[in-house]
Amino acid sequence: MSTMQTEVFEAFRAIDIPEEKALKAASALSKRDEDVTGLKSDVNIIKWMMGFVLAFQVAIFVKLFMV
Repeated sequence: MSTMQTEVFEAFRAIDIPEEKALKAASALSKRDEDVTGLKSDVNIIKWMMGFVLAFQVAIFVKLFMV
């Protein structure tokens, strides 16, 4: 178990939730964290792609009207 998952598990056990349910809940929360990390990396890639497209469009606009 990771540190975060262990902390969540111990917090659930401290409020008298059965061990099996506490373990499942802690695992579900760690799965959610992995999903969020994946989404953050995808959004970062999309930001770079949009920045490139915007820079390319500005370059075309400048070339059309300034030359």
